[in-house]
Amino acid sequence: RRDVVALAFGAMIGWSWVVLSGTWIAGAGSIGAVLAFLAGGAVMLLIGLVYAELASALPRAGGEHVYADRALGPRASFLCTWAITLGYVSVCAFEAVALPTVVDVLVPGLDARPLWTVAGWTVTAPWLAIGVVAALGVTWLNVVGVRVAAFAQRVVVTLILAVGVVFFLGLGLEGDPARLHPHFVDGFGGVAGVLVMVPFLFVGFDVIPQAAEEIDLPHAAIGRLLVFSVALAALWYALVVLGVALALPATARGEAELVTAAAMRAVWGEPGGVALVLAGLGGILTSWNAFLVGGSRAVYAMARAGQLPAILGRLHPRHRTPHYAIALIGGLSLVAPCFGRPALVWLVNAGGLGIVVAYATVALSFLVLRRREPGLARPYRVPAGPAVGVTALLLSLALASLYLPGSPAALRWPEEWAIVGLWVVLGAALLAVASRRHRAAGGSGARDLR
Repeated sequence: RRDVVALAFGAMIGWSWVVLSGTWIAGAGSIGAVLAFLAGGAVMLLIGLVYAELASALPRAGGEHVYADRALGPRASFLCTWAITLGYVSVCAFEAVALPTVVDVLVPGLDARPLWTVAGWTVTAPWLAIGVVAALGVTWLNVVGVRVAAFAQRVVVTLILAVGVVFFLGLGLEGDPARLHPHFVDGFGGVAGVLVMVPFLFVGFDVIPQAAEEIDLPHAAIGRLLVFSVALAALWYALVVLGVALALPATARGEAELVTAAAMRAVWGEPGGVALVLAGLGGILTSWNAFLVGGSRAVYAMARAGQLPAILGRLHPRHRTPHYAIALIGGLSLVAPCFGRPALVWLVNAGGLGIVVAYATVALSFLVLRRREPGLARPYRVPAGPAVGVTALLLSLALASLYLPGSPAALRWPEEWAIVGLWVVLGAALLAVASRRHRAAGGSGARDLR
């Protein structure tokens, strides 16, 4: 149970709570940002309930792929799984960029040997090397096995929670409610600007369904732990935003590069700031690790169904992990540091669109299976299931609309739409290769999507 909660919670909190808290408060105001996370957390909780029932009923590797295939067929399953895999890859790539950013704070001097400039930011050789080497290390850890990865996850998440508790307790001594001003910025537009990041920030609970075959727990417990993890993450984000607003005045929030670390420093001095940066570093590793687990299992499930090249569905002869699928996700994250720090925001927004598309498909699959297969064993059964499913579907579609042109938080052109477009092209190419080879082999074991 501890491993499952650590896997999901560690995936959801990542690094963004250290570096983006000031952005959230500046965009929506202190209370506006808290409300955005509470509202976004409620949406994610409803979606999490849908996942919880399906994960307990169909506990097989692939999660979304399994549910959508059973309810809606292979076309929908490919669309859904490839969309959520964009979210997983974007998180892994995000962490590959975030890690050298953190190390640069702890070890100054990474600005030597400039290589090239992206969107006004210079990529340097030491900075790039840290991101690439870390990507190789996390990839290797996942190839070795999910049990090793889960143990590392539990240890680091425990340390992150300990630092967070110390920070929150310190606010009773140093927090000042007067610093909460302004409470709201730009009305609904400000709140929407934070809400559009919520799918990316909360993605991670769905790693549990992806690895369901490898979780040694009663199926009902898997569903309950998934819901608990989402609620815990929502509480964490809301408390971080509130804590930063209470600890730092608006001017200090605007000047700080790592805002949450600056807030911790204001409460507990320099040692507290260093401890929080180290906790953020741990968040990078837990999130990165979890999404390599989830992303590789999603790719493995698609390959096993004949929707991606068969090599991605092979298991390591010794460690029994989908090592080629892990290498694909890890290899893509190696590229992200080449684009420098500006890639952080691009990846958050582009990955969020893929995530909400997958959430909407899963909610629809939930409703279809409730109607079509009422006798399916559901160890964890959501009360008022149809109402929850419809609400989750509508809220997922509402979140998706925030990314479209005309919304105050629409994806930016060309960077973010380019990421989405390249992902669509890559998926179409891999699907075409897989379909051609399976047809040449007589269609054995394949799901033809023509």
